[in-house]
Amino acid sequence: MITHLLFSLSGFSSATDSISKVQPLHEGKTLVSNDGTFEMGFFSPGSSSNHYLGIWYKNISIRTVVWVANRSNPVKDNTTNLHINNQGILQIVNKNGTVFWSSNSTTEDNLLMNPVAQLLDSGNLVVRDENDQDSVNYVWQSFDYPCDTLLPGMKLGWDLKTGLQRRLTAWRNWDDPSPGNLSWGISLDGFPQGVFLKGSREYYRVGPWIGPRFSGTPELKTNQLFSYKFVSDKNEVYFEYILKNKLILLRLVMNETSGTRHGYMWSIGSHEWMDFSSHSPRDQDCDLYNHCGPNAICSVISGNETCKCLKGFKQKSSQDWSQGCSSLVDEKLRCNMDNKTRTNNGGLTFYKVGGMKYPDTRSSWVNESMNLSECRDKCMENCSCMAYASSDISEGGSGCLMWFGDLNDIKEFSDGGADIYIRTMIDGKEDHKKKAAVIVISGTIASALVMILVFCYIGKRIISSKVKKNNDYAHEDYLDLPIFDLATIVKATQDFSISNKLGKGGFGTVYKGTLVDGQDIAVKRLSHGSSSGQGLTEFMNEVLLIAKLQHRNLVKLLGCCIQEGEKMLVYEYMPNKSLDNFIFGRKDDTIILDWSHRFNIINGVARGLLYLHQDSRLRIIHRDLKASNVLLDIELNPKISDFGMAKSFGGNQIEGNTNRIVGTYGYMAPEYAIYGSFSIKSDVFSFGVLVLEIISGKKNRMIYREGISTNLIGQAWTLWKEKKVLELIDSCMEDSYDESEALRCIQIGLLCVQQHPEDRPSMSNVVMMLGSEVALPQPKEPSFLTETSILQVVSSANQQSIISANEISVTELEPR
Repeated sequence: MITHLLFSLSGFSSATDSISKVQPLHEGKTLVSNDGTFEMGFFSPGSSSNHYLGIWYKNISIRTVVWVANRSNPVKDNTTNLHINNQGILQIVNKNGTVFWSSNSTTEDNLLMNPVAQLLDSGNLVVRDENDQDSVNYVWQSFDYPCDTLLPGMKLGWDLKTGLQRRLTAWRNWDDPSPGNLSWGISLDGFPQGVFLKGSREYYRVGPWIGPRFSGTPELKTNQLFSYKFVSDKNEVYFEYILKNKLILLRLVMNETSGTRHGYMWSIGSHEWMDFSSHSPRDQDCDLYNHCGPNAICSVISGNETCKCLKGFKQKSSQDWSQGCSSLVDEKLRCNMDNKTRTNNGGLTFYKVGGMKYPDTRSSWVNESMNLSECRDKCMENCSCMAYASSDISEGGSGCLMWFGDLNDIKEFSDGGADIYIRTMIDGKEDHKKKAAVIVISGTIASALVMILVFCYIGKRIISSKVKKNNDYAHEDYLDLPIFDLATIVKATQDFSISNKLGKGGFGTVYKGTLVDGQDIAVKRLSHGSSSGQGLTEFMNEVLLIAKLQHRNLVKLLGCCIQEGEKMLVYEYMPNKSLDNFIFGRKDDTIILDWSHRFNIINGVARGLLYLHQDSRLRIIHRDLKASNVLLDIELNPKISDFGMAKSFGGNQIEGNTNRIVGTYGYMAPEYAIYGSFSIKSDVFSFGVLVLEIISGKKNRMIYREGISTNLIGQAWTLWKEKKVLELIDSCMEDSYDESEALRCIQIGLLCVQQHPEDRPSMSNVVMMLGSEVALPQPKEPSFLTETSILQVVSSANQQSIISANEISVTELEPR
């Protein structure tokens, strides 16, 4: 049985009769989907007095409209009704019979026995025959005519059989839902690709679908919230995403003001839409279409946008990059050269450039059955072929994509991207000349090298004696980092007075200091001699990594001091020191963290880790996340510190292996402690332990419960199975905590400490789960690694380690 019918038309034979006799949808009356998620009716947006027929979310505090019927033709009064006729055509008509909008869903030759309109749980308004309840072949549906919002299950793209194009177009402004200039759709010219337009001008190119994602969106990754797919066949070309949990409210929206496509998820906890992703323009001009012109690469790897010509091309105008680059070899000459020199070590060859967004595919050719080797041969046969690449970069993927003519809108990513093979020419005669020149130059260099080495030795002795007086260690990467004079640090810390000592770790001792301008600082001083827990390697690692990181939940490095045998890092001062002082071994004068502060700390640490794993310049794995490495500012906001053990990766790398295990007992993931395999999921495990510690006020060490020895993870799992998990919550909070939030955090903590890395959520999913009330997966039995088991494994493997059982990370701990 069909529920929530808008209206039906049994017994009426003409459009006129249907308009005048049916019970219409009018002002003040609404239609609600069966599950109560969506509602349809007339509304006036913002401060506008115009009336529109729209669909919005029903049960959230902020009215969020997802579809508008008459967006280009508003109604000026409230006398308008919505009718349906016996052909299944929907019409918005006022009392004078003026039609403001019509669905035009069928023709007079296609009469329906009993047409009905229904608002589905997906938010799709459909017209169908009431007698054909099981069919999804609707006469008409609103999903075929999207406005500014792409809902789950909506298709963005083309129906090739009917010529129907589905594209998103932004509202003109908050008060006016009429189509703005910004739109997003799929271009069918050449190999299909996603394109943003401003009016009729290309604004931003998402690129072609290359298996796992669009070429221009390397951040589009598999997640636990939704799946996505791209279909391209003889009938359809479209992109869509589907929710894995139907309780989530998720939408993609075009925004005219920001010129961006936003991804929003409703947070029940904060009662607002969370912006979890956005496309274009992220890197300013490099995201604008063809910013550097033809045959040039726009790069953002250095942190600043840079235009550069492809190899074998030269810039056309030194004053204007928009003109791009031209080939060093004329096309006609190139084709002739190909034929003449192919057997003389000249002619055609290709070089690979990695981390790229594919060039504009309008002048391209594709063959889905070819492999990359066959693609190269095919491109080599045609002198007009300028580049080739795989059309599907997913594991086991294949396919050949070739470009002809100019290569437009190429971008180099700092993280992600794909490989492109660019055509270049080699002149055989020139190549022989170069070889001869190399022989002559090599002889000259060899004779000169001896003299250079002598001068270098003398110079090194002179320079070394001067540098030794002021600086034991120098590195070119420190140039952007302020250097503090030793005398300044000595004065600020009162000559490293014991009264200014804040704590001690594997690195050395940390002191509080005050600069002459009154600014408080924290000075981390590398221990002298062989007793140093970390040492120069960790010192260098921390400087090179954290100096270029900027996030509200990461401690800020102000500078360093490398002078007269001292190696020190200077940080912003955190007046509340570290988190472990608040949750472990509290003293009478210690502030008791209430639930709101603990929940804020959990969220802040999660956002800091997400930045390290996904949003920073390099992908960074911390490897030593623990309570003592989370500092608290004056307002008890968390900041992750101590990057001496961190590892950084470029591109898509998210894991590695090592024979030198680092970290702290109790926080280490099993695959890392046992096999030396670390990844972003290793940090997720440590985060899960930290969450359970924050909630319980206990360390993840041996706990004896009812005659059974276990650790905090084991205790949490036991209480979870017994449905007594609230017993885990720190007793000092009594009944002041939010029960639903606490239960949610415990479940997230258990999900993060799963035995296998693939079962743990990513930090992006963790942040989303913390900010919403979406149903969470049920955790499996977690890992219960204890100190004894770790040391046994390390001993048997005879691995060098940096493992601490007392919350201090130390180096070169030889197993006993």
